[in-house]
Amino acid sequence: MSLQEFDELINKMKLAFEYAENLGQYVEAARILYQINQQLPDDLQLELDELEEAEMAKNFVKQYKNEIKMMISEYRERLMSG
Repeated sequence: MSLQEFDELINKMKLAFEYAENLGQYVEAARILYQINQQLPDDLQLELDELEEAEMAKNFVKQYKNEIKMMISEYRERLMSG
């Protein structure tokens, strides 16, 4: 995947994530984080906890949002160097 293709896909997913999070739809936001994580190479993917209850989604989103952003940045750097 090229840097441009990755950026386009991730930007769409980020918008969907932010929209869901802003509406308080944390279960949907968590699903999007899972999807974003799956777009990263295996060595950069986070081991995300499974959601057992919908009430846990808000904490899940808060816990993993910034970590996913860091992994996206790292992968973008790889794509730019490669």
